[in-house]
Amino acid sequence: MKKGNTIQIGVIGVGHLGNFHVKRLKEISGISISGIYDKNPICADEISNQYDVKLFSSLQALLEISDAVSIVAPTPYHFEIANLALDKDCHLFIEKPITDNIEHAGLLLNKAEKLNKIIQVGHIERFNPAFTVLKNLDIQPRFIEAHRLAKFNPRGNDVPVILDLMIHDLDIILSLVKSDIKEIRANGVKVVSSTVDIANARLEFENGCVANLTASRISQKVMRKMRLFQEEDYITIDFHNGILEEYKICNSPPTEDINDQVIELAGKEKKYVLYRKPEVPKHDALKEELIHFANSIQNAQKPETDGQSAAKALGLALKIQKIIDQ
Repeated sequence: MKKGNTIQIGVIGVGHLGNFHVKRLKEISGISISGIYDKNPICADEISNQYDVKLFSSLQALLEISDAVSIVAPTPYHFEIANLALDKDCHLFIEKPITDNIEHAGLLLNKAEKLNKIIQVGHIERFNPAFTVLKNLDIQPRFIEAHRLAKFNPRGNDVPVILDLMIHDLDIILSLVKSDIKEIRANGVKVVSSTVDIANARLEFENGCVANLTASRISQKVMRKMRLFQEEDYITIDFHNGILEEYKICNSPPTEDINDQVIELAGKEKKYVLYRKPEVPKHDALKEELIHFANSIQNAQKPETDGQSAAKALGLALKIQKIIDQ
């Protein structure tokens, strides 16, 4: 560490999301915020005063005293900032997507590996409380349906909705389906911005699994849901409300937890539906992923949402975007 045993983390970009990064980092033991930097001096000064953190007018000066940085700048600036931070011997937390093109992502990964530096990317849904419960189940999906809808907000329109919203579900699906993709079909429309605002993609995997994804940032309501169908099992996960439900088919009356519900199905062969709604822990996903980042640095371990998995999700997102643009 550049300063004692405490990890010195700088926050680069303290707008809407960067504000939350500063807030959560202040709550984590073993971490000290080395300072903040933002091209908008008014915004930076406000956050500096609000959280009592040092404001830097020079990005280079902040990098010099930091062990790691949280990059929360707009996506087109990710590569430039991350590259400079690696030159200054910093570990990287980069908000998703890792970059806006796969070539830059590859350059960062290669450089970080040579310098023995960690890259973690902010695919926050992997730390969603409901998803942490899902990871404990036996998941071998045959069909996946994902809907991610958001109300229009001019912030974040620097990239298409595929890189803005759909990439969350792409990352999750790639982490669940252990197979290569055989075919991609996609369509999308620019409605209110200069990039695609609503998109649908259908992914067919080599193992037969099919995933259908819809993402929109011009919806009247907010929705972040995924449904997984597998043999004799149906699981639905609501990322927005932190709810997971499972409907499992059984050949005999299951002797499960008293809180589970069992429904007997009519027919020649008796079958039963076991309905479960597991208790979902209450935690802040952003705080959890920042703790994970700090632990990965301390223990020299690969993060769950590392640069390689983020680059894979980015590559898939860009393929979908290319199909839509044709």
